[in-house]
Amino acid sequence: MTDPAWQRDVERIETLVPAIYACISGPAGAPRDWARFRYLHRADARSLRTVVDPDGRVRAEAFDTDAYIANVEPFFARNDFYEIEIEQRVERFGQVAHVWSVYESRPAPDSPLLLKRGANSIQLFHDGARWWVVSTTWDNEREGLAFDLF
Repeated sequence: MTDPAWQRDVERIETLVPAIYACISGPAGAPRDWARFRYLHRADARSLRTVVDPDGRVRAEAFDTDAYIANVEPFFARNDFYEIEIEQRVERFGQVAHVWSVYESRPAPDSPLLLKRGANSIQLFHDGARWWVVSTTWDNEREGLAFDLF
């Protein structure tokens, strides 16, 4: 049986996006709620991380949900990591929505130490009963790339 809180997560975009961040945030070694994370995503959902190699070459690392989890679990085992949304813009047409979600990563929610900032481009689909994450693509702020989204 599905947790009623998870069902509330997917009723509205305003609850779905914070649920994504809650799933991946926590102290080092703490188990993440991967069952909830999977519930938020369609079975065929994709994640795409933008990577800039030391030589400046840009490439993408693409994952299905289980591959994403396998990729980030070692990092979360060793590091305190909280991703906190600081701005959001939603564009919706019918059953499709696009969310720009600007985030900061910190070792604790109230820590003054900023690990990184970035932007998630999240595509959502509403099937008449609930919202689903279809894909998430993100990039991190760096020299020469600053926020000018809103």
